Amino acid sequence: MAEKKSSFDLQKCARPNILALEPYRCARDDYKDDGTNILLDANENAYGPSLSLDTSKTLSSNSNDPSINFLGLNRYPDPHQHELKQLLCNLRNTHAHTPKTITPANLFVGVGSDEAIDALLRCFCVPGRDKILVCPPTYGMYSVSAQVNDVGLVKVPLLPAPEFGIDVPAITSALSGPEAANIKLIYVCSPGNPTGSLIRKEDLQKILEHPTWNNGVVVLDEAYIDFAPEGSSLAEWVAEWPNLVVMQTLSKAFGLAGIRLGAAFTSPPIASLLNNLKAPYNISSPTSAIASQALEEGGLSVMRANREKIITQRDRLLKELPKIQGIGRFRGGVASNFLLVEMLDIRGKPDNVTALKVYQHLAENRGVVVRFRGKEHGCLGCLRITVGTEEEVTRFLKEIESVLEQVSSERTKVNSAVEEKKEVAANGVVS
Repeated sequence: MAEKKSSFDLQKCARPNILALEPYRCARDDYKDDGTNILLDANENAYGPSLSLDTSKTLSSNSNDPSINFLGLNRYPDPHQHELKQLLCNLRNTHAHTPKTITPANLFVGVGSDEAIDALLRCFCVPGRDKILVCPPTYGMYSVSAQVNDVGLVKVPLLPAPEFGIDVPAITSALSGPEAANIKLIYVCSPGNPTGSLIRKEDLQKILEHPTWNNGVVVLDEAYIDFAPEGSSLAEWVAEWPNLVVMQTLSKAFGLAGIRLGAAFTSPPIASLLNNLKAPYNISSPTSAIASQALEEGGLSVMRANREKIITQRDRLLKELPKIQGIGRFRGGVASNFLLVEMLDIRGKPDNVTALKVYQHLAENRGVVVRFRGKEHGCLGCLRITVGTEEEVTRFLKEIESVLEQVSSERTKVNSAVEEKKEVAANGVVS
């Protein structure tokens, strides 16, 4: 049979911004879990899901436990998720920031926070014209989603480590400048990723109160907020500000990364727009059931108990890591379930080559996976280390000390060889 020929040219068919897209690199792109690795790279909750289940039960369609009853999957799920949204409101109506009460009308729920990130771009930004403002170092999906939607980027870096606060004067200037009319969204991460630092409420308010920028929305990403001090979440503050969106997820403190459930708290008019443009039935019935159980009192008790264990191990890392030769400064805050730490070269300086070698040796030879962040703004020589269980932290501390010794020894030998070559060359010139 003759080979069929087609004149199809993908380069002419696909959108130019998609062809040029550099996709978000997930934590598992480099090193997969083989069942023995310690995974301290993706900021997951190593203590497991916040579910008050008897884990000895076998999942069965005959179970009387509604949380694991899979009958009814032949029907489409609830498209509005009112009960789930009410549970989220119950959690965040602390009245620490406003006497007002948020309701399900203030909520959009999606497939992780990533759906909300993308939905906001599609809702407010005209492709090829509008822009978003981001504050590096920050979560990479903001810029990836912007490029997918053909939306421009304005970058205003965070203030220097270890505070990593937002640069209010620089942001205010950008919102007063010639690009202001086309800046539709500002994405701010608090606690930051990879910084682990909380953004000051007062700084955020200054942005929300900008006197002339009335054509855009401030988006506060609170993925790690449950590891921060009590009362840190500003979710209920959306009742006070029509131009504020607060995103959250069950992937981190609740240990439910596998169900992909995120939420965006905002004003009812914005929530209505987001709900109007979403795909129908975007939250599956099992996801809704599991999320709802995690947000009931039994699940909340499990989450809080696991959070205390994580905080204990976070404090342990803060105490023990500085004792290890080759560990530098902590460069961010301590409001999350991870730490940003410098790796030092043989001169005692933060160094990307050293950090990358430590990252690779840990993963390839020791079965401990962390995340290299040294190429991000203000993160020279840094690894981001997720806080694991007590056993995982014990093993990590042992392995990183050994790896740092190994890397230091390798680099010393390399430097000695280089010096010998220089000496030989110099002697040759003299003679």
